[in-house]
Amino acid sequence: MSAPFHSSEGHPSEGHASACPQSGAEDVQKRVPPDHGVQKHVPPDQSVQKHVLPEREHPIHLAPLEAHNRPIIIFVTTCTAKRRQNLASASGHDTIVTAWSVASRSLVGRYMIMPDHIHLFCAPNGLDAPSLERWMRFWKSLVTRSMGEPSGVLWQRHHWDRQLRSGESYGDKWEYVQSNPVRHGYVAAADNWPYQGELNVLRW
Repeated sequence: MSAPFHSSEGHPSEGHASACPQSGAEDVQKRVPPDHGVQKHVPPDQSVQKHVLPEREHPIHLAPLEAHNRPIIIFVTTCTAKRRQNLASASGHDTIVTAWSVASRSLVGRYMIMPDHIHLFCAPNGLDAPSLERWMRFWKSLVTRSMGEPSGVLWQRHHWDRQLRSGESYGDKWEYVQSNPVRHGYVAAADNWPYQGELNVLRW
């Protein structure tokens, strides 16, 4: 938000000296030429506290937009609470994939399960599909129960999501996501990471 403007009306004009210099025994005030509309820089008042925008405490989730029957694909990232590294295992992988199969009101396409977070692409399955937030809460609760974790302990409360826009490439986005294990030094080649896959082919 921009800082409010302050009106200069009622303030004495600056940049002008008296047309009649005052006489003095030693000092003579020099005449200052009139200010021809040039605004002088005024140093900020150090006593005025600067306006600071508040930091976003959680991400904003926008409803998917439909345009000209174009498919909807949403890129989602969700993390574990306190970034606990307990997702990337054979049992964790199976538990998460099973939860997605049960929560079939949205379809998961390609996904990448990292130790403390998950990247996935999904699409609503039908016109009566629930909101992304409800779907996320549902499958995460299934995973929580299957792993024997208390409610509210396994996952961060919020997730990040963004709908792919026209002109963006689903394949290019996936290539970037697939390189995550390599960037973290877990494997030498992206295909060697075992906790990834594609459950449904999302049309794009």
